[in-house]
Amino acid sequence: MTSPESPVRDRAESWPVTNSQDLYRDDWVMALRADTVHRPGHDDEAFRRLVLEHPGAVVVLAIDEQGRVPVLQQYRHPAQRRFVELPAGLLDASGEEPLVTAQRELLEEAGLQAEHWEPLISTYASAGILTERHFIFVATGLSAADRGDFVLEHEEADMGLEWIDIKELQRGVMAGELQNSGLVTAVLAHAMRSNLTAKP
Repeated sequence: MTSPESPVRDRAESWPVTNSQDLYRDDWVMALRADTVHRPGHDDEAFRRLVLEHPGAVVVLAIDEQGRVPVLQQYRHPAQRRFVELPAGLLDASGEEPLVTAQRELLEEAGLQAEHWEPLISTYASAGILTERHFIFVATGLSAADRGDFVLEHEEADMGLEWIDIKELQRGVMAGELQNSGLVTAVLAHAMRSNLTAKP
């Protein structure tokens, strides 16, 4: 049990790194390096950790007035699986705030814009090896919008888009039928927040 003076929370901390070696790096946004790390106060205790550098990503849970959510079906080669996903994308534009990226991704992937945006939650995808952080937003007040000159390519060119009731997404997550981490986190966090803010 915690007290108000010491709440349970993550905190920023950085252990000494005495050597860092690039294992793979090119002109793309991701890179792999090996760090030699020391536990503070234990200079003789060195250990190696692989770090996959990743700029982070945004995920958009867009909900219309009927409680429906636009979802994509996208093939993901590493998993050899077609996932049901929410509009999402990398934070790969230098200096761009997560909210701006989220707005752009909703437009590009779903052809939608939203009047209202609210941060829902942020998570680290796999902190033991990845620097990747997900910023998840709820978007409401939806309307169709022109993608402009943006063209879907590669896996994105094969995406399907459909509208699914959010309660069906909740059911699919809890049944283990939907496993994309961004979708699972967004749907469950939204359900929890809705329960916490519901009037008794």
